[in-house]
Amino acid sequence: MGITTPAAQAARSRSDRRRAVAARAAGAGALAALALAASGCSVKGADNANLIVGKQQFVAKCGSCHTLARAGTKGVVGPNLDEAFRASINEGLGRDSVRGVVEGQVKIPNPDGAMPKELASGQELRDIAAYVSESVARPGSDTGLLASAVEAPGSGKPAVEKAGKLELAASPSGQLAYTTSKAEATAGPVTITMANMSGVSHNIAVEPGSGGASGSGTVLGASSFITKGATSVTVSLKPGTYTYFCQAPGHRAAGMFGTITVK
Repeated sequence: MGITTPAAQAARSRSDRRRAVAARAAGAGALAALALAASGCSVKGADNANLIVGKQQFVAKCGSCHTLARAGTKGVVGPNLDEAFRASINEGLGRDSVRGVVEGQVKIPNPDGAMPKELASGQELRDIAAYVSESVARPGSDTGLLASAVEAPGSGKPAVEKAGKLELAASPSGQLAYTTSKAEATAGPVTITMANMSGVSHNIAVEPGSGGASGSGTVLGASSFITKGATSVTVSLKPGTYTYFCQAPGHRAAGMFGTITVK
């Protein structure tokens, strides 16, 4: 009968924890794999991973599907990455192991999941992994250069209607948001055009009132969905307040809406 040494027991424990987090991530939907390691206060991480690029690429390629608090993403198609890894990290799983789990699942995605094949590879994948592994389930906010790596959702200047035309845009970074959350218009017919260069399918719809993330007003009009290009809708507006929003499942709830003030 063999004798198990303390070193062997420790190795077995680490292996068990890695299998456990992989199972949790897969069970959560395999898209948790997009979480990759990174520091919240520096630009370079392990293996010279670029954390700023990692954050930007995570938001662009993963944010529409996943919630990751530090990245400011609120996607609901895939699992909430903070919750998917929180228990295992609290149990002692190292963030380097989280990074390995994430990289592995991105390279070999669950065939029954929503993650596309070849979502990221090479240095890009290492950058994403670096950012997510250090950010996931970590309280607080990014600081320094990381804090400004991605523009805050909806923080652009208010859009102003001119000659019956109002131009808005979906966030080009892939965030579930428009570039501005405020618009102004004069009463009458208004054609609202939404540009979308994100590669994520969006549209724009309008309803009366300030419904916010969960309005239930009558939809006055809605554009077609596009992933790249522009789409428009024409509505007749009276003085008051209206909400514009994306009708893709989960997008409005994640923050893709804004307010039009009509005078």
